[in-house]
Amino acid sequence: MALRSMMKSDIKKLVDGFVEQGWHKSNELFSEYYNQQENKEKLVVIAEIGSDVAGYVTLLPYAKVGPFADKNIPEIVDFNVLIKYQKRGIGSRIMDVSENLAKEKSDYVSLSVGLHNGYGSAQRMYVKRGYIPDGTGVWYNGKQLVPYTKCVNDDDLTLYFLKCLKE
Repeated sequence: MALRSMMKSDIKKLVDGFVEQGWHKSNELFSEYYNQQENKEKLVVIAEIGSDVAGYVTLLPYAKVGPFADKNIPEIVDFNVLIKYQKRGIGSRIMDVSENLAKEKSDYVSLSVGLHNGYGSAQRMYVKRGYIPDGTGVWYNGKQLVPYTKCVNDDDLTLYFLKCLKE
């Protein structure tokens, strides 16, 4: 397995990989990621096995929304390992690289994770890696929910975490 920066040719491979597992992730999304990387707005790390893209992560130089916005704390925003490549340690290696890149800018790295069971593996991995809920409670569509607010348990219902990268 190799880890590297995103290349333009990865866009189609990513779209096709998600289609193969029955998910819709658009060409426009990955084109935007590639362009943002080219403009140095984010880093996109690709995990590659042979000529296949196995997974990726995007890292913002600092959080733009949520509890860490404008605090110069890098944020992991989108992290995926294709189902057929899971349970091989690829996700851990991608996270190692992300955290090392974040450490170049800050003593901390942040992320948010969805709360429904589709994110169960990620939730467990983040806790095992030392990510701690930040204490601001549940967020929906980038806004902190007031207690007793009704919401939908979809991909936009999240909890923010922070990890100290100092040794």
